[in-house]
Amino acid sequence: MASLSAQADYAAFEERRKRTVYIDNLSPQVTEPVVRTALNQFGNVKSVQFIPNFIEPRNIPQCALVEMENTRQAEAVLSEISQFPFMISGMPRPVRARPAEVGMFGDKPSMPGRTIRCRWLDENNPNFKVAQKTKALIWKNAAESAFLQKQVLQEEEKLARQQDETLKSNYKKFDLIDGITTTDKTGPADKLAKHYNLKIALD
Repeated sequence: MASLSAQADYAAFEERRKRTVYIDNLSPQVTEPVVRTALNQFGNVKSVQFIPNFIEPRNIPQCALVEMENTRQAEAVLSEISQFPFMISGMPRPVRARPAEVGMFGDKPSMPGRTIRCRWLDENNPNFKVAQKTKALIWKNAAESAFLQKQVLQEEEKLARQQDETLKSNYKKFDLIDGITTTDKTGPADKLAKHYNLKIALD
């Protein structure tokens, strides 16, 4: 029978899981402070834990476990992101969110009363070939996924550059307009008004 301590630890973990949200499709440039700032509008972010990816390039989208102060706040995050496109760090990639699952936590305690045993399959075992095929399919899927992620990232970087150029162009345009319409008596607008004997009123 599982000890009372183990049961208490697992119960506490389950409570933490219920108030934790799994967020993915995060830009590789997103940091913990950025995630905290974005989600603090829904309550109090207690912790942000990025889930490491050991098999794909570092420039692919990230995912993280975000623990809120209570389940109500976690539900608010899920509701908002599921209904509306939610951007973090100004990237043109809407993030996705869903309730955290037990298997997502690297520090999860063992379930009371449950033991896991691992053993090698013999080559003559009927399941051996099934396991080999499954392994091959997993690696194939990982390679295809990495290729697609690379294409998406290139498109996003291109869009980010376009947005940056548009922002700079708009700034120059408004700066030019501001310089022309300045209320300074030596400004271009005032000189033109005097030349054509016009009255101008600028706020």
